[in-house]
Amino acid sequence: MIVIGLMSGTSADGIDAAVVRLEGAPPSIVWDVLAHTHRPFVSTLRDEIFTCFRPETSSVDRLCRLNFSLGRALGAAALDAATQAELSITQIDLIGSHGQTLWHEPPSGKEGGSTLQLGEPAMIAEMTGVPVVSNFRSRDMAVGGQGAPLVPLADWLLLSHPTKIRAAQNIGGIANLTFLPPAGIQSSQPAVPGNPAPGIFAFDTGPGNMLIDEAARLATDGAWNYDRDGALAAQGIVDESLLAEWMMDSFFQQNPPRTTGRELFGTQRAGEYWSRASRRGLSPGDIVATLTALTARSIEHAYRTFLPMFPDEVIVSGGGARNPPLMAMLAERLMPASVTTSQEYGLDIEAKEAIAFAVLAYETWHKRPGNIPGATGASHAVVLGSITY
Repeated sequence: MIVIGLMSGTSADGIDAAVVRLEGAPPSIVWDVLAHTHRPFVSTLRDEIFTCFRPETSSVDRLCRLNFSLGRALGAAALDAATQAELSITQIDLIGSHGQTLWHEPPSGKEGGSTLQLGEPAMIAEMTGVPVVSNFRSRDMAVGGQGAPLVPLADWLLLSHPTKIRAAQNIGGIANLTFLPPAGIQSSQPAVPGNPAPGIFAFDTGPGNMLIDEAARLATDGAWNYDRDGALAAQGIVDESLLAEWMMDSFFQQNPPRTTGRELFGTQRAGEYWSRASRRGLSPGDIVATLTALTARSIEHAYRTFLPMFPDEVIVSGGGARNPPLMAMLAERLMPASVTTSQEYGLDIEAKEAIAFAVLAYETWHKRPGNIPGATGASHAVVLGSITY
């Protein structure tokens, strides 16, 4: 099948689309990425997304309209991707759309979790004439999972090594890792019925680019939406005492499986950190540098605290892989592991999650499970998503 995967992450900067040819079944799926595109959100749509992120500025009518606006944007991104691959849309067999997460609450105690991704699949199907798989996260939550991370299935299929211990580290708005032991080595995670990939587990390490992005916006009076090439962090000095204080957050001590998002490490938290650091006399560059170090330090803490074995290789994807100061911090903090990017394995840095949702859609179409219980905490593996014809 030729499948388009569509992804808009927690940074909400636009839509990544990957056109992927897929053949076979796990664990031996044959894959070939035919094209990858990034379609930025127009400013009015991005502003509306950020307005609807916040309970105090959102409303049911705005969410309703945003659902269809995002559907149109996702449909346009799919059409762009097919063109980029030099294919007619009629040659596309399936579309997997993650949509835009507006709210995500992991399960807490006896309380079940909830999640909401917008981007009306009926609109995508109508614009393209292609069946659409969407709403991936809800089914995992229905069986007690966190609804995330869902990328580990693709990490396992695309990045596992027969003898090396690897970690696939994505740094988008939120940072998450997938632990990939060599074949035959089992992790400390308990066996779960139907788990397609025993020994593989994953969880969110904490903030990725989200706090850095907001600090960059504050540092430049809105001129930058992110720290371009890590330029602001490179000008600053990390405040180690403030960093140690921020690392005391209870999330970092929470055992996996765990997920987080804008609800914890979003604009409000970034504003609190900015104000606290400013009162201590830190310059804007120092604040961005310290928040960059928070991402690196929280990743290191997760590796050294929760992984059963330290990896030989760490493969980084997502926008954070384009931040030189952050990558340098990771290389230093994660020694002796080698730190590389997914680009070196044929996966565009910003395309991996879109590729993952193409893989997940392909698995759903064939009625095969897409979640890995060792990653999400689900009671068992399930077929994910809903199909719109």
